[in-house]
Amino acid sequence: MNEKEKYDVIKELVDHNGNKNRASKKLGISRRQINRLIIKYKEKGKSGFVHGNRGHAPSKALDPSISEDIILLYKNKYQDWNFNHFKDFLKKDEMIDVSYDFIYKTLTKAGILSPKARKKTKRKYTKQKLLREKKINLAMSDEQIETIISHEVALEDSHPRGEKPKYFGEVIEQDGSIHLWFGGIKTCLHLAIDKATSTIVGAWFDKQETLNGYYHVLYQILTNYGIPYKFFTDNRTVFNYMSLNPDKRTSDKDVLTQYGYACKQLGIELETSSVSQAKGLIERTNGTFQGRLVNELKLQGITTIEEANKYLTEIFVPDFNKRFAMDYKKFSSVFELSPSLEKINYTLAVLTPRKIDNGNSIKYQNKYYQPYQGNNLKCFLPKTECLVIKAYNGQLLVTIDEQVYELKELSRNEIFSKEFDEIIEVKEKKKYIPPMTHPWKIEYFKKQLKKAHTEHVYA
Repeated sequence: MNEKEKYDVIKELVDHNGNKNRASKKLGISRRQINRLIIKYKEKGKSGFVHGNRGHAPSKALDPSISEDIILLYKNKYQDWNFNHFKDFLKKDEMIDVSYDFIYKTLTKAGILSPKARKKTKRKYTKQKLLREKKINLAMSDEQIETIISHEVALEDSHPRGEKPKYFGEVIEQDGSIHLWFGGIKTCLHLAIDKATSTIVGAWFDKQETLNGYYHVLYQILTNYGIPYKFFTDNRTVFNYMSLNPDKRTSDKDVLTQYGYACKQLGIELETSSVSQAKGLIERTNGTFQGRLVNELKLQGITTIEEANKYLTEIFVPDFNKRFAMDYKKFSSVFELSPSLEKINYTLAVLTPRKIDNGNSIKYQNKYYQPYQGNNLKCFLPKTECLVIKAYNGQLLVTIDEQVYELKELSRNEIFSKEFDEIIEVKEKKKYIPPMTHPWKIEYFKKQLKKAHTEHVYA
């Protein structure tokens, strides 16, 4: 209760012999408390109504120097970190354990806004500053200004909540985010997140948005969780791919065709969209990663893609899931059992149609190869169609007439000279050649290629 109001009511009551019941109603206290206040007024006068703790700092009050330390640390060491991330590292590395609210108020009073602040927050801060600096309405108190600012929401800032899938593995959103993640060179983070639980199920850095990056993510999903029901991903790569001259198209850039073919063999539904708002969860997660991961990689002094992938998969993603994701073990799962490593290796393959040339060779990635069965060279007629298979582990194979052969590189010059070099016989380890049970028929792949580019080119 306001101290001045108490003093005025009790003074009026004592000086004019007023009604105690009316005074208790007015102040909202009991008649017994009114009697105590009358005694206090007669003994101490106005000073008796001043609260006893006035002028005394609370026992749990923080040292003012902590605020200064927080501002200096943010400006010098943790610049551009979002406040929540900054709070985590204040506790972890600087031994300063304060609440998010304290950090927020300390930094905003110093004129520092979070780099991840939404447009609504920035507009609120600007409007608040304008109201106070220009004094638009002098009759308004700070509380009234805060109420006006806090309750006004622009239409574009209002996002109605949508329902999430029921099961873990029902929908996995994927996207590639090209950003200045580390080392001063832009790289692409390939990311996959389960929509029901917000669990990061796969993440991988590559130089660009590539099939290799998505295959690494899919490998993590298959080995750690199993086969999901559906992927919901972007089809920008198809637009870029289709815009290229047909003579310049390469299989490793054709993400939808290759990835779609792999998903088909695993029984995974693949849905694509060019509308970013349709994949709100992965888009927001990319923003969170940009706000947190960039700063952590910088703090760790990481500059290479190998170091970044190690930190990403071993440290950042597990910590991120522990902090932000729901426990997927509490959800019913629609993931099917993981395939064997052999099946994963040959399913996550890059398939490239080729033709045998006049020299019984196949040109692939600017090198020449020849088909072998064991140690025996196999010869075919020129212009025979074949399908080159580059397995996930890098092994090169070729299918010709429903038979799988090993590809051996044909060097420009012989490695050894029979006349001048001493040749030491090295027993070559027999390589495993998978049977033709894998879907590697060139007709199947051509159908998938045609289907992918007719269905999604206008999506």
